[in-house]
Amino acid sequence: MRYLPLWGLAIACAACSKPPQPHEPPTPQARAETPWDSLEAQKKKAQDVQKTVDEQAKAQAKAIEAQTQ
Repeated sequence: MRYLPLWGLAIACAACSKPPQPHEPPTPQARAETPWDSLEAQKKKAQDVQKTVDEQAKAQAKAIEAQTQ
């Protein structure tokens, strides 16, 4: 009879506890635009233009060298 309240408490605690929920990764959030995004876009465009100019300069140098030989 002494242990009856302890058993009752243990059973009540076991009944109240919930099984652990599986851990779900957080949902990805939309990227917020920052003030320097437009600057980054301009930088990327300038790099692409520079790449095109360099390729054209190489092609022109090859053409000049081919004519001089």
